[in-house]
Amino acid sequence: MSTTATAPKVKALSVRPEVALTIDAGDSPGTAKTLSVRGVVHLTIVDGVVPEYLAAARKNFGAEYAAEFERNCRTMYDQMARITLKPQWARFYDFGAGRVLQFLAELAEKAS
Repeated sequence: MSTTATAPKVKALSVRPEVALTIDAGDSPGTAKTLSVRGVVHLTIVDGVVPEYLAAARKNFGAEYAAEFERNCRTMYDQMARITLKPQWARFYDFGAGRVLQFLAELAEKAS
């Protein structure tokens, strides 16, 4: 992950690097998946643009737009912060496969 070196989150993560992160995917109950991760982040200040930031953009944009995006980023960012997460705990939930958190299953049962 990355952000501008002057973003408030960089200062906050410098003081308190313990984080929790959730990534959700799927657009219906049958395809819903969640990855929950807890860990500690490490910050690295990079001159210019973090290469991984541009690589991720290239995956989502056509070649022409990606080139324009890169030019704009290189103009905008003197420095960026690379945020690396070292996981200490992780759990994957596949709700479509019937793996539902116990407290959610109990709520659903009470509601029916």
